[in-house]
Amino acid sequence: MSPTLASAPGGCCFSGVKHTGTPVGHVEDLGGILTYISDPPAPTQKVILFLADVWGPLFVNNKLIQDYFASCGYTVLGPDYFFGDSVMNQSDSHRQVWIDNARKPAINAFPCLARCCKRKIWEGEYQVLCWYCFGASFVMDLCSDGSVVAGALAHPAFLDESHFEKLDRPLLLSCAEEDHTFPLSSRRRAEDIMVARKSTYYFQVFSGVKHGFAVRGDPAIDIERWAKEESAKGIVSWFDRFTV
Repeated sequence: MSPTLASAPGGCCFSGVKHTGTPVGHVEDLGGILTYISDPPAPTQKVILFLADVWGPLFVNNKLIQDYFASCGYTVLGPDYFFGDSVMNQSDSHRQVWIDNARKPAINAFPCLARCCKRKIWEGEYQVLCWYCFGASFVMDLCSDGSVVAGALAHPAFLDESHFEKLDRPLLLSCAEEDHTFPLSSRRRAEDIMVARKSTYYFQVFSGVKHGFAVRGDPAIDIERWAKEESAKGIVSWFDRFTV
C-alpha cells in the first residue's frame, strides 16, 4: 500500500459558512447524472470539470465558484457524483458513515460521467480541470493518463504517494496552513516527489485559514475572504497558462 498523504474527509469538511449570491448556471441530466453547467460570455473550447467537495456541485457556494470560473472564459461542468445525496443532507451522527459509503458509487460512476461531459462539449480532451476536496483522486488519475492539460486541487483528500509518482500534467495545489487532512508533512512529501520527478507544479499556501477555506470560508472575516478569492484567481491564472 502506498503511504497516505491526504486522508479521508473528516469533521473539518462538515463546517463552514453558506454564501449569498444568485447562481446563473443551469442543471442538465448528462447520462443520468445531474450536472451544473455554467457558460462563459463567449463560446470556448476551454473547459473546467469541477469535481466538488462533499457538499456537491449544487451547493450554492460551489455554484458561485463555478460561475466565477465561467466568467473568466471557461465552460464549467459540475457533475453531481453524489446523486442528490451530498453531505448537506446528512445529520451530524451519520456524516462519517456517509463519507465511508459515498466514495464507491462516485468511483463507479466516474468513467461514464467523464464520457458524458466530454460529449456535451466536444469529442476530445478536456483543456483543464479543477477539484475541491472529495474528488482529488479523480483529478490525479486524469492528470496521470493524459486526459487533461492541467489540474488543480484545493485542500485535497484521498491521496497517497502513488498519485504524485504517476503525475504527468501540471498541477496546482491550493492549501491551508492548518489542514488535518493534508498536513504540512504530507505537503512537503508531495513536493519532494514532484521535485524528484521534475513535475510542473505550483503551491498556494494560505496562512490563517483551515481546510475548506476555498469553498466555505467566512466572507465576513478578511483573511478568509481574501484567501478564498485569491485561491480562485490563482486557479484561473494557472489554467490560463496552459490553454489557448
